[in-house]
Amino acid sequence: MNTQAETFSDNLLGFTVPDRSARGRLVRLDKVIDDVLAAHDYPASVTHLLEEALVLAALMGGLLKSEGEEAQLTMQAQTQTGAVSLLVCDYRGGSLRGYAEFDNDWLSSLGANPSLSALFGDGYLAITFETGGGQRYQGIVPLEGDSLAQACEAYFSQSEQVPTLIRLASRADREGGVAAGLLVQHLADGEEGRERLHVRMDHPDWEHVATMAGSISHDELLDPGLSLEALVWRLFHEETEVRVQSGDGLSRGCRCSAEYYTSVISRFPESERQDMRNDSGVIAVDCAFCAKTFELAI
Repeated sequence: MNTQAETFSDNLLGFTVPDRSARGRLVRLDKVIDDVLAAHDYPASVTHLLEEALVLAALMGGLLKSEGEEAQLTMQAQTQTGAVSLLVCDYRGGSLRGYAEFDNDWLSSLGANPSLSALFGDGYLAITFETGGGQRYQGIVPLEGDSLAQACEAYFSQSEQVPTLIRLASRADREGGVAAGLLVQHLADGEEGRERLHVRMDHPDWEHVATMAGSISHDELLDPGLSLEALVWRLFHEETEVRVQSGDGLSRGCRCSAEYYTSVISRFPESERQDMRNDSGVIAVDCAFCAKTFELAI
């Protein structure tokens, strides 16, 4: 394994363990977390939720690396029976954005560390992959388990039949937030006539990889002095071969602009645009992701 390149924060790292039919992604978010969360004054429980969601979006979005710059991953958690009614994050070519809608009074009644079921009730998680070629596919699973990570593992198991392990960690201090994560998958054998790996969640290669990957600690994931390459080495140095590949550099990437909204609104008939105008004769469009209002004189 080439350990010369050093990847620390706000970059994806991909890796494969060929002899075990496994692939993975590692990420540690630092400045990106602060940039995304700065747009809203979220309470601590929602901040923690969004930090984990942004890491998950980066990890899963990183699987689209070969699909082109227009490929996008969108993760949406939604409910009508929980304190957090909507959580949305997406990833596109290294750009991350996300926001949440919640009932503050309801949230306050849940205490300092509410469970996932308390936050979302009988909610669901929708994960949508859009490829650069215009293809779109989506999987929807119940928001069950103790964390968003477990819900995403269930998505890959149920919707894509891919054994998947995800580990997340986050920490907030006076200097800002840091969040990190590891995603490891066992890929199905493509040879015709062979048993698909998803039929055997107890496949010995997957059991081995999951055991090794599952040993990673929160402190290791969050350690700013420990490179992502070093983490891969710690987990899999006993394997015959491990390949690493630097992924996208990550940044806050809200794609809103006056030009974009103008192009969208201009497609509406004049009669409908007239209904959208305020008393000043402009159309005000709010971007939930970055908390900006665009006033369009069209």
